[in-house]
This record gives sequence, C-alpha cells and structure tokens, in this order.
Amino acid sequence: MFRAAIAIALCLACASYAYADGAITKIITKADQARLDKYEETRSAAISEARKGVAAADVKQLDETLAKPNLAFGESFNMVGDWQCRTTKLGKEPPLTVYGWFKCRVTDDGSGWMLEKTSGSQRTKGRFYTDSDKRLIYLGAGYIAGEKPKAYGAGLDTDQVGYAYRTSDNAFRIELPAPARESLLDILELKR
Repeated sequence: MFRAAIAIALCLACASYAYADGAITKIITKADQARLDKYEETRSAAISEARKGVAAADVKQLDETLAKPNLAFGESFNMVGDWQCRTTKLGKEPPLTVYGWFKCRVTDDGSGWMLEKTSGSQRTKGRFYTDSDKRLIYLGAGYIAGEKPKAYGAGLDTDQVGYAYRTSDNAFRIELPAPARESLLDILELKR
C-alpha cells in the first residue's frame, strides 16, 4: 500500500512538469517523428552552414548559445511565467539570422507546460512532453501574428517539433529541426 502511494506521488510530480505517461507516441505525427529521428544530422548540417560566410558577431552569439550546458529539468525548475525569447535561424539562405528578443509565456493547465510566443510576427503555441531528465519534446504549431493558432497535427506547414534543454535556473532553449520555412534548424532561446 505504501509503495503504491509513493509510486502515485512520483507519477504526479513528474506530470507536473510535462506529460510523463508516453502520451506523445499517440500524438506525434509520422513526419515529426522523422524530423526527430534525423535531429542530430539536421542540427550538424545547420550549424556547419551557419558558420560559413556570416557576420562574426552572429557566429559568436550562436557559439555562446550552443555552449550552454544541458541541465536536468527536475522538479525544482518551474517554467511557468513570462519569458523573453528570441529565435535564431540556421542553414539555408541566409545561413544565420539572429532575431531580437520578444515575449513568451509558459502556463500549466494541470496536464503540463504549454508555451506561447506572444509578440513578434512569427509565433508558436505548443506543449512539452518528457523525453528524459535533461530533454523535453516540444510539439507545437507555428502561426503569424493576427491569425488564430492551429492545433498541433493540422499539417506540415504549421506543425513544429523540437527538443527543449534547460541551460540555467532562468533559461532554456528549444531546437526545432527542419522547420517548414526558411531554415534547417530554429533555436528558440528563453530567459527570465
């Protein structure tokens, strides 16, 4: 009886920061699973392209972003609240674009963390799922300001998938491989 109570408490604690019940396997599209399967290959090609023929200051910024550690999310890390966020686009033409800071918000509806980029022209809205103690999976939908965001799974033009990494007590990033437009890899950095 005591063991069952502890097991239930641990499951509830894990669910408070992301789905931990394997629900993602029922939700993720085949196309997005394929993008995650090629994540390392896509990431490597994008970084290689980004480092060619662009401003040294942008490459330095990219290197600083990529050098940050990947820390465990753990129960003490709480994503809920307002964040500053910026997107860096790697690969294709131009090979590297670092945007300015915008606003994002993370909420918890009792089922886990949900992200929404609330300013800027290119936006995202989606949910996090546990992949490991140091990595979450983000499933979301991209949209343009003024449009109503579509639900995840609506199609290749809007679906987004990526891995989220905690980089400090007040920062994390999401790496989105093979987005529908403009780049090979998008990195969405978030900081308090």
